[in-house]
Amino acid sequence: MSGPLKGKVALVAGATRGAGRGIAVELGAAGATVYVTGRSTRGRRSEYDRPETIEDTAELVGAAGGVGVAVPTDHLDPAQVEALVARVDDEQGRLDVLVNDIWGGEKLFEWDAPVWEHDLDNGLRLLRLAVETHAVTSHHALPLLLRRPGGLVVEMTDGTAEYNRDTYRVSFFYDLAKTSVLRMAFALGHELGPRGATAVALTPGWLRSEIMLEAFGVTEENWRDATERVPHFGISETPGYVGRAVAALAADPDVARWNGQSLSSGQLARVYGFTDHDGSRPDAWRYLTEVQGVDGPPGGTDGTDAGGDGGEPDAQAVIAAYR
Repeated sequence: MSGPLKGKVALVAGATRGAGRGIAVELGAAGATVYVTGRSTRGRRSEYDRPETIEDTAELVGAAGGVGVAVPTDHLDPAQVEALVARVDDEQGRLDVLVNDIWGGEKLFEWDAPVWEHDLDNGLRLLRLAVETHAVTSHHALPLLLRRPGGLVVEMTDGTAEYNRDTYRVSFFYDLAKTSVLRMAFALGHELGPRGATAVALTPGWLRSEIMLEAFGVTEENWRDATERVPHFGISETPGYVGRAVAALAADPDVARWNGQSLSSGQLARVYGFTDHDGSRPDAWRYLTEVQGVDGPPGGTDGTDAGGDGGEPDAQAVIAAYR
């Protein structure tokens, strides 16, 4: 192994797919030993009932240049999380990076359903999966992380603090979950900073996860075909992009400057100089604020000239300015 994170140990909680998998792989590419957890294994699927497994993620970490260790874990079970951390301690004696990416709520939220109409059991389950899991994991993992100075905790969420402050996110339960994680990073920053560690909240932009690609009927190879129907999809990014953001933070000797803050993949790409796999630097949250949230879809649903008079740039030209 080689790379800026050689000798470092990371735990990516919730690394089966999506951002968690992208983060684990990029930490491995930087040379780290990465423990990857989740409930979907080759022997048993979670209620998602999808093909991705933590064993697959661990193999991808190894192929990228790191060491991947898959540990099946239900992060709602404190005993399982305690055992997970004890294993990391026994095998490595250290923990340098903790990424709380546990989610599991894709099938539980209802778009624009007010709280009195939203299924209550699903809403409460979503909060447990998205918030309680993070608290349980931090409770058990942080004593090991604090054993050495310079540790990093990354709380993964959807949306920056600024954007979520002014924007209703999907539904009562979804909004509450994502905002709670932002506040967790703020609180952890106050508790970890004086003890020599750093906590941040981090959001990807429009993520081309496995589930998102399927929803659009495309693959990573032909994802741009979806922009013919939804031009805004042109601002999307791979899970590896936010993974490179985490790797950059973990390798930064001055990472404490970010303590307690809300960050995004696009923002950190400009600071650290990394790119997505295609060489671009999409900044989805700036685009959402400056373009999508103001004017609606560039050029309408057909992707023709924005404004329609032939003198405005077309949809892809507008998006390109944010990539």
